[in-house]
Amino acid sequence: MEFTTEAILFAFTLTLLAGLSTGLGGLLALFIRQKDTVALSIGLGFSAGVMIYVSFVEILPEALESFETMGYEMAHLYMVLCFFAGIGITALIDRMVPGDINPHELHKGSEFVGIDATHDQINKARALKRTGVFTAVAIAIHNFPEGFATFTVALVDPTIAIPIALAVAIHNIPEGVAVGLPIYHATGSRKKGFGYALLSGLAEPLGALVGFMLLMPFLNETTLGVVFAVVAGIMIYISFDELLPAAREYGSGHSVIGGLIGGMALMAFSLVLFDFV
Repeated sequence: MEFTTEAILFAFTLTLLAGLSTGLGGLLALFIRQKDTVALSIGLGFSAGVMIYVSFVEILPEALESFETMGYEMAHLYMVLCFFAGIGITALIDRMVPGDINPHELHKGSEFVGIDATHDQINKARALKRTGVFTAVAIAIHNFPEGFATFTVALVDPTIAIPIALAVAIHNIPEGVAVGLPIYHATGSRKKGFGYALLSGLAEPLGALVGFMLLMPFLNETTLGVVFAVVAGIMIYISFDELLPAAREYGSGHSVIGGLIGGMALMAFSLVLFDFV
């Protein structure tokens, strides 16, 4: 299967912008002291809504269609197996990262406050910096498959690429905050806080490049079905393991469900709009 240079550049640009939003989160952490947690909750719920809807309504049906040469029963079986393989792969990566530095494990913001309140400021600053560095590494590990997923969908089906990239970008912003905040408070350097957050986000376009180079020679209808189903699994795991719990932590049940339905509605109507174009 061949793709034009324009399609490849479009897919990579979207993935790059989604990854750079992690740096934006790191930048916000340096200047915003009081975060609007309700808006953050709605935004995270919105991202989950986009990912959940597009995974079940668009990506999985496309995976099933790609497997259809095997017959419906086998195609359905392969789609289900690859879908849960995507969930399993992401869960395995999640398990490899220790809970105290895993950005997908919820941490209260108060854990990063008050490092100068006691006489052991230096020791606390060092521990805080270590937390920030390991969080950056953990986020980079998680962003790698996300970058591959975003790039692949954008490459094959541009009509659903922009909402997905937007959803990924929204959920990358608080991850950037999780990196930039402890680094900045530990070192007093805005440059370092922003730099670590930006580098962790660049794992996303790196994942796109590596995935593209490895899969391109083998990309056909069958491997495309595998990729689509695995990507759907990755997105569903991210939504239920990270986005929705974080949204609930920062807001109320109503703000979460409002953002979730809003994300689904935007995704649904955008797909309907593309049908009329």
